[in-house]
Amino acid sequence: MESLIQTLARELGREPTHVENVVRLIDEGNTIPFIARYRKELHGAMDDTTLRTLADRLQYLRSLDKRREEVKASIEGQGKLTEELAAAIDAAATLAEVEDLYLPYRPKRRTRATVAREKGLEPLADALFAKGSPVDPAALAADFIDPEKGLETAEDALQGANDIIAEAISDDASVRKALRELYLRRGMLVSRAAEKDPDDSVYRLYYDFASPVSRIQGHQVLAINRGEREGILKAGVELDGEMAKVALRRQVVPGRAAMEFVRSAADDAWDRLLEPSLEREIRNALTEEADEGAIHNFALNLKPLLMQPPVKGFVTMGLDPGYRNGCKGAVVDGTGKVLDTAVVYPTFSEKKKQEAIEVLSRLVKTHGVRHIAIGNGTASRETEQMTVELIKKVGGELSYMIVSEAGASVYSASKLAAEEFPDYDVNLRSAVSIARRLQDPLAELVKIDPKAIGVGQYQHDMPQARLDEALSGVVEDCVNAVGVDLNTASPPLLLRVSGLNNTPAKNIVKYREENGAFTTRRQLLKVPKLGPKAFEQCAGFLRVPESKNVLDNTAVHPESYAAAEKLLSLCGCDLSSVRAGALSDLRDRVSAYGESAAAEACGVGLPTLRDVVEELMKPGRDPRDELPKPILRTDVLEMKDLKPGMELTGTVRNVIDFGVFVDIGVHQDGLVHISQLNTPRRVSHPSQVCAVGDVVTVWVREVDEKKKRISLTMKKPKDQAPSGGIA
Repeated sequence: MESLIQTLARELGREPTHVENVVRLIDEGNTIPFIARYRKELHGAMDDTTLRTLADRLQYLRSLDKRREEVKASIEGQGKLTEELAAAIDAAATLAEVEDLYLPYRPKRRTRATVAREKGLEPLADALFAKGSPVDPAALAADFIDPEKGLETAEDALQGANDIIAEAISDDASVRKALRELYLRRGMLVSRAAEKDPDDSVYRLYYDFASPVSRIQGHQVLAINRGEREGILKAGVELDGEMAKVALRRQVVPGRAAMEFVRSAADDAWDRLLEPSLEREIRNALTEEADEGAIHNFALNLKPLLMQPPVKGFVTMGLDPGYRNGCKGAVVDGTGKVLDTAVVYPTFSEKKKQEAIEVLSRLVKTHGVRHIAIGNGTASRETEQMTVELIKKVGGELSYMIVSEAGASVYSASKLAAEEFPDYDVNLRSAVSIARRLQDPLAELVKIDPKAIGVGQYQHDMPQARLDEALSGVVEDCVNAVGVDLNTASPPLLLRVSGLNNTPAKNIVKYREENGAFTTRRQLLKVPKLGPKAFEQCAGFLRVPESKNVLDNTAVHPESYAAAEKLLSLCGCDLSSVRAGALSDLRDRVSAYGESAAAEACGVGLPTLRDVVEELMKPGRDPRDELPKPILRTDVLEMKDLKPGMELTGTVRNVIDFGVFVDIGVHQDGLVHISQLNTPRRVSHPSQVCAVGDVVTVWVREVDEKKKRISLTMKKPKDQAPSGGIA
């Protein structure tokens, strides 16, 4: 049997030695970000995504091994474990296969077969199911007539034998495997409207729907499941019954002593046991696959959203739109500190709108506001129109951006928000959060449950524990990729740093409040409940800009400080050159010396050497600064302004199975269907082309104001039709 390490190496296409090292590092309590960044020599520079995939598979395979042993122990306890069965269990590649093999030996609730065995009919069933010369079922059954056991006639005995044989066929692992594969090849997922004359709804595409199981899309499965839960749809997996019975008969009937009898029992096994069981199993498998796809897609979208370039260092006004309760505004300085707040009512009347503009104008002038962040919720369009008038009135370099407020209400009503802003009501807290989302999306969004951020599909239908695990991993990777300022970070942000949990995160803030700002990374060792192992895991991801040692403001790990200083010495420079930002040619200097020779002289591997060089060239760098900046606007565009063929620049807001949603400066995002992506050939998923946060050029295909739908394309129209439509 293939070892766990060999299996992982084969599945991931990696060297067994590298996989073994990663498994050891995980078992030693090292975090994925730490392994990804600081142990590259041991794993061949796998990225964090690959490492998390490895960790997930490791957990699954270990669970599989554990279940194999549990099953073998249970069967052995019954005295029924053979060498052949043990070998089959050891060879099972999935939990489903292990459970199939265990099924005949699993303790069962009382079934028709159980009752028949209690009546002593198992020998009759064995005789009828045996292979050999033909027998007369009725003649054999006559010996089992026993009125005291309720067996009045031979037919009664034969019915009991049928029940035993049908259950044995249903429990046969090879039978289930063959029929499962038939379902996957030839089965159809069908859905119909639950009512005869259904109302129009978002599920209208599924009122009369059928798709081969082999080709069904994950988003279709999730939509059907939700529609079924809401009582709007009825759904199931269908397989031609006669086709299934023929396949089953071929597998179990030939050579039996009572072929016709076994044929009838096989048909009964299909109708009564196998079909409902396998249909449930296939539905569950489709759902699990769709869930995993949706979780993967959510994680894929979440990462670029968190890594959006910050609009740092500017005074920003956050506006949380609303009707009845007004528009809440909060002005924050370049560090996110609240300077002022206001509540205005621009939707009440024209007079109130002008009053709102006057109030907000004074805030802009008083505090030197440069950017306005507007939440995209209720009354967003009206607030945007008011903001454009405000910009025209104030002039200067003032601009605005529509910001997703997904999760803002969750944060504003949270215990964390109450602790942060005890004197503000929930609405003003939302306005602060919206402003900060423009300034530093990552620092603000870490305060919110990732699944509330809204960059996926059907996230509320997912297995929540699995979703939380996947998304938490993404947040952790992003936070550690950027690095965290030890002297300004909030507990929620510190909580996402490699090696830190709730207690040391809070203790860091408490230590900072009691002792003043950190001046070195080494001071972390004085923080209560933060031991050497936690320090090893977190130190490289925490920054101390105030430190006299410039390396404390880089991603160079303290364990590599000596190596960094040695490298600088080899290249004829020192730490003062790093602080002065005078090492733009360091990579060339190292190349001239020889990378391998430099790595050997410094006592590190080549991957670590290269990382150290990058950090020394750009101390304190933020990787997000190298990404395209968000689009800030000064004028408003409405849906009625859109015309087919119009060229626009927008920002990708969400990537899902069937397309990409793009913010084009209109209240409603437009959809680029997967078929309208600008690619030489069709792709299997839009994520192969776009990511959340990408700035893209699109053209309008169709606008439906009534349904608030905008259809876009990334394919440049060659010619415009006379009417303005795309030819």
